[in-house]
Amino acid sequence: MTTKIKRFNGIIKELNIPGFNDGCLAGLKFVAKDLFDVKDEVTGLGNLDWARTHRPAEKNADAVDMLLAEGATLIGKACTDEFAFSVDGINIHFGAPDNPQYPDRIPGGSSSGSGSAVAAGLVDFALGTDTGGSIRVPASYCGIYGFRPSHGRISANGVAPLAQQLDAVGWMARNPELLETVGSVLLNENRSSILPKKLLIARDTFELVAPELQLSIKTAVEKIASNFSYVQEVHLEPYGWEGHAQLYRIFQGWECWKNYGDWITETNPFICPSIMERFEYTRNVTPEDYKNATEFRNRIIQGFSDLLSGDAVLCLPTTTNIPPLVDATDEELLRNRARNMNLTSVAPLARVPEVCIPIKLTETTTTGLSFMSSHGNDMMLLNFCRNLLTAVSEMER
Repeated sequence: MTTKIKRFNGIIKELNIPGFNDGCLAGLKFVAKDLFDVKDEVTGLGNLDWARTHRPAEKNADAVDMLLAEGATLIGKACTDEFAFSVDGINIHFGAPDNPQYPDRIPGGSSSGSGSAVAAGLVDFALGTDTGGSIRVPASYCGIYGFRPSHGRISANGVAPLAQQLDAVGWMARNPELLETVGSVLLNENRSSILPKKLLIARDTFELVAPELQLSIKTAVEKIASNFSYVQEVHLEPYGWEGHAQLYRIFQGWECWKNYGDWITETNPFICPSIMERFEYTRNVTPEDYKNATEFRNRIIQGFSDLLSGDAVLCLPTTTNIPPLVDATDEELLRNRARNMNLTSVAPLARVPEVCIPIKLTETTTTGLSFMSSHGNDMMLLNFCRNLLTAVSEMER
C-alpha cells in the first residue's frame, strides 16, 4: 500500500454480550472476527457494500454461543481483511489494526483485528478463521499463540466462508493455557494427557526463513528437540510441497467465486483493488482444474496421515520474516504473501491442526514457530503447546 493507512485497535464495533453461565471462561473477554454472526448485528465481511446489502443476523454463530455458554463475554466485532481474502491485515475501509510489538508494521490478516486485540491485552482471547494462514500469520506477527484446528472439527454454522474446503474456525490467546481451555470448549473435548513422542523437523521449510531470523529459530528448535527422545529431519518435497501454494490457489479460487461471484457481478461493490484482482483470478478456475486439484490433494492428505501417524508432531516456521511495513507497496506485500503461502498452505491442504507459538528474537519482539499433528489430534497438540511453555521460558532466561 502506498497511501497513508489509518491505524486503530482492531475493534470495528463495540458490544457487551455477557456469558450465559459461570463456566470455565467466566470473567474472560473475547472478540469475534467480522465473519461470525452475532444476533441483531450485520456480519459485514470487512466490506461496506456487503454490510449495506445484507440484514442483521438472526442468531449467533455456533462458536460464539459455545463460548458464551462457558461464561465468556463478547465485547466486540473485530476487523477482517475483506472477505478474508488476504493475510496482510489491511482493510481499505477501516484501516490496519495495531501491531503492538511492531508498531510500524502490518498485524497480519485476515483475522487482523482478533490478533491485534489479543496482543494489546484488550481481550483475553479472540475468535477468527484460517483458510490460508489467517490465524497463524497474525499470531506470528503479533507475538501471540494461535491455533488452526483439524479441518471440519469445529462448526462453521453462522460463519461466512471464503473456501469451505480450506476454512477452519480458529482462535488466539496470549498464553498456551488459555489457548487449550478455549480449545476444549470449541472442540467439545476434555484436555488431553497425551504428549507427542516423536519430533519431525521439516528441514526444507526452514530454508525459506530470512537470514536474520535463522539463529533465533535454530536455537529454539534445538531447545525444543532436547525434550524428545526421537527427533528426525524430514523433507516435505516427497509430499508434493513444491506444488502446495498453486494447489491452494485453485481450491480457494474455485470456491471463492462460487460464494461471492454472483454478488460481485450484480452489485459491482467497492473492493480493495489488490483483493479484486484475486477475485478476477478466481472466476477463471475451471472444473477440470478443480478436479485435478482434488486428486492431488487426496494424495497429500494420505501422505501427511502416514507422516504424522501416532503421536508425532511436525515442526516448521510459521512465517518467513518479520512483518512488512504498513506502508509497503502492493508488490512488496504480494511477495511476502507468496513466500508465506509456501508454509501456510500445508495445513489446510493436509487437513491437519497447526499451533503457532512465539519465539523470542529480541527483548521486545518474537516470530512464530509452528507444530502440526495428525488430523483429529488437536487436544494432544494443545497439551504439547502448554507443556512447551516451560521449555520456551528456559530459552528466554
